This record gives sequence, C-alpha cells and structure tokens, in this order.
Amino acid sequence: MNVVRKEETCKETYTIDDIYALPEGERAELIEGQIYYLATPSRTHQRLLLSLSRKIADYIDIHQGNCEVNIAPFAVFLNNDDINYVEPDISVICDPSKLDEKGCHGAPDWIIEIVSPGSKQMDYYKKLLKYGTAGVREYWIVDFEKNRITVYDFQRDSLEEYAFSDKVKAGIYEDFEIDFSEISVK
Repeated sequence: MNVVRKEETCKETYTIDDIYALPEGERAELIEGQIYYLATPSRTHQRLLLSLSRKIADYIDIHQGNCEVNIAPFAVFLNNDDINYVEPDISVICDPSKLDEKGCHGAPDWIIEIVSPGSKQMDYYKKLLKYGTAGVREYWIVDFEKNRITVYDFQRDSLEEYAFSDKVKAGIYEDFEIDFSEISVK
C-alpha cells in the first residue's frame, strides 16, 4: 500500500486513540507514536494479496492447521502498547490467544507486505526493523516491480531473495512453499 507520513512541525507522539479518531474510511498505521497514512492499493497489489492469502489459507485448511490468515485491513497491536498499530497486507497468527474481535495482540508468526510505490520506505526499513524486534518469526517483502521476494527468517537470522519465477519455502511450515511462477497478476 502507498504510505504517506503525517508531516508535523513538532514531533508529537500519537496513540491508538488517534488512529481510532481518524475520519471514516481513512486508514493509517502507527509506529513508535508516528502516524503513516495508507493510500488505496493498486489492482496488482490486490491480486497478489488475494493469490497469496488464498494459497496460505488453502494449505492451512488442507492440513487442518491452527494458524489463521488475516488480510488488511486487519489490526495488529504489535507490542501490546498504545503507540504501535499496523495493518500488514497478510498476517498469519498461530497462537489463537493473541486474537480477539479487535485484531491481533502481539506479533504474528508470519507477515507478508506487498510493496507499492509509496510504501517502499515503510516495508524495507521501518517495518523490517519493527517486525524483527517485535517477535515476528518470518517477514516477506513481495516487490512486483523489482521481481523480488525478500524473506527474512528472524528465528534463524537469515535473509533469502527470490524472483517471481521461483518457489519460496515458508519457514514456519516444514512442507509449504509458494510457486510464484504460478501467480498471475495481469
């Protein structure tokens, strides 16, 4: 998703209450008390989101897994505090005690962000650091424009890069991979 940072002359710290007070239909994320507005995603972004989430959900269903797949907009209260609130494109949560009707309280096991032109800084830098320190086990950055899938496995402290012609193994599962050559976004 495209992200626009709220420019402030003084660095005010915002809270989740400020996110909830946004006008109807306006979406934003909150990282360390700073608001980042979300733009409407592109059609390509949404097609990737649907394809990936469907493949993950189908795998979980077939294997009768206990993990749950959620797609944006879905609230993740990353640090269980009031200054961090994100809406990852795809969140996989395997601990049902973290879930309630408001969203996920704590770090999801696996997060996938699909890069949009306006979200590069957030996805590659701010969220990478935030997810890595919050306890997310695995973080994928899917960048269609660059023909690249970057996989951060925080549990194994590893980084792998793939192309859209590759099969990418999910680290949180022993036998699950996504063949990106089968994903059509046209």
